[in-house]
Amino acid sequence: MRIAVIGAVLENPAQTQKQFNGVISVYKGIIKGRMGVPFDAEDIGVVAVTIAAEIDEINALTGKLGNIPGVTVKTAVSKEIESAE
Repeated sequence: MRIAVIGAVLENPAQTQKQFNGVISVYKGIIKGRMGVPFDAEDIGVVAVTIAAEIDEINALTGKLGNIPGVTVKTAVSKEIESAE
Protein backbone atom coordinates (compact mmCIF):
# COMPACT_ATOMS: atom_id res chain seq x y z
CA MET A 1 0.00 0.00 0.00
CA ARG A 2 1.03 3.58 -0.62
CA ILE A 3 -0.16 7.00 0.51
CA ALA A 4 -0.65 9.56 -2.24
CA VAL A 5 -1.80 13.12 -2.73
CA ILE A 6 -3.44 14.02 -6.00
CA GLY A 7 -3.40 17.73 -6.78
CA ALA A 8 -5.88 18.86 -9.40
CA VAL A 9 -6.55 22.18 -11.09
CA LEU A 10 -10.03 22.50 -12.57
CA GLU A 11 -10.41 25.15 -15.22
CA ASN A 12 -13.99 26.36 -15.54
CA PRO A 13 -15.17 24.33 -12.53
CA ALA A 14 -18.84 24.90 -13.36
CA GLN A 15 -18.33 22.52 -16.30
CA THR A 16 -15.64 20.16 -14.96
CA GLN A 17 -16.61 19.70 -11.31
CA LYS A 18 -19.54 17.34 -11.86
CA GLN A 19 -17.47 14.86 -13.86
CA PHE A 20 -14.53 15.24 -11.44
CA ASN A 21 -16.78 14.49 -8.45
CA GLY A 22 -18.29 11.52 -10.27
CA VAL A 23 -14.87 9.92 -10.72
CA ILE A 24 -13.91 10.67 -7.11
CA SER A 25 -17.11 9.04 -5.81
CA VAL A 26 -16.25 5.77 -7.57
CA TYR A 27 -13.02 5.63 -5.52
CA LYS A 28 -14.51 6.72 -2.16
CA GLY A 29 -13.22 3.56 -0.47
CA ILE A 30 -9.58 4.63 -0.82
CA ILE A 31 -10.03 8.37 -0.25
CA LYS A 32 -8.93 9.54 3.19
CA GLY A 33 -9.37 13.29 2.76
CA ARG A 34 -10.20 16.03 0.32
CA MET A 35 -9.72 19.78 0.29
CA GLY A 36 -10.96 22.18 -2.34
CA VAL A 37 -10.14 25.85 -2.77
CA PRO A 38 -12.15 27.95 -5.20
CA PHE A 39 -10.56 30.81 -7.12
CA ASP A 40 -13.80 32.38 -8.33
CA ALA A 41 -12.26 35.48 -9.91
CA GLU A 42 -9.93 33.29 -11.96
CA ASP A 43 -12.63 30.67 -12.74
CA ILE A 44 -10.39 27.91 -11.36
CA GLY A 45 -10.77 25.35 -8.60
CA VAL A 46 -7.91 23.58 -6.84
CA VAL A 47 -8.49 20.21 -5.18
CA ALA A 48 -6.15 18.01 -3.12
CA VAL A 49 -7.20 14.40 -2.54
CA THR A 50 -5.33 12.13 -0.11
CA ILE A 51 -5.62 8.40 -0.74
CA ALA A 52 -4.29 5.11 0.60
CA ALA A 53 -4.17 2.36 -2.02
CA GLU A 54 -2.07 0.11 -4.19
CA ILE A 55 -0.16 1.80 -6.99
CA ASP A 56 -2.48 0.42 -9.69
CA GLU A 57 -5.51 2.06 -8.04
CA ILE A 58 -3.64 5.34 -7.60
CA ASN A 59 -2.66 5.33 -11.26
CA ALA A 60 -6.18 4.44 -12.38
CA LEU A 61 -7.73 7.30 -10.40
CA THR A 62 -5.10 9.79 -11.51
CA GLY A 63 -5.52 8.74 -15.14
CA LYS A 64 -9.29 9.07 -15.09
CA LEU A 65 -9.10 12.51 -13.50
CA GLY A 66 -6.43 13.63 -15.95
CA ASN A 67 -8.57 12.57 -18.91
CA ILE A 68 -11.32 15.03 -17.98
CA PRO A 69 -11.07 18.04 -20.32
CA GLY A 70 -10.05 21.13 -18.35
CA VAL A 71 -8.52 19.16 -15.46
CA THR A 72 -4.77 18.98 -14.82
CA VAL A 73 -3.44 16.54 -12.20
CA LYS A 74 -0.15 15.78 -10.51
CA THR A 75 0.39 13.03 -7.97
CA ALA A 76 2.93 12.56 -5.19
CA VAL A 77 3.25 8.94 -3.98
CA SER A 78 4.96 7.51 -0.90
CA LYS A 79 7.26 4.54 -0.91
CA GLU A 80 5.48 1.25 -0.39
CA ILE A 81 4.40 0.84 3.24
CA GLU A 82 2.86 -2.00 5.20
CA SER A 83 -0.81 -1.62 6.00
CA ALA A 84 -1.69 -0.89 9.64
CA GLU A 85 -4.68 -3.23 9.38
